[in-house]
Amino acid sequence: MTKAEVLEIIAQHAREIVPGLEKHLFVASDRLVELGANSVDRAEITMLVQESLGLSVPRTALFGPTNIGELADLFLQRLQAA
Repeated sequence: MTKAEVLEIIAQHAREIVPGLEKHLFVASDRLVELGANSVDRAEITMLVQESLGLSVPRTALFGPTNIGELADLFLQRLQAA
């Protein structure tokens, strides 16, 4: 799996959860909070991405990434380590 594929999974779930993102063109520097995702939305998005990827990432690890590109990197690293 590539970073672009992981980014697309994040974008897909963000579109499902956050109203108004249906036509947003996601880029790696996007921050979910700046796109209107509150803390519950962000938790749900990361949970759905983990389910899609078959991962279980500790919540503490999810506090590090500052944008969706870094989040994708984290998920990709976990996939490669599995």
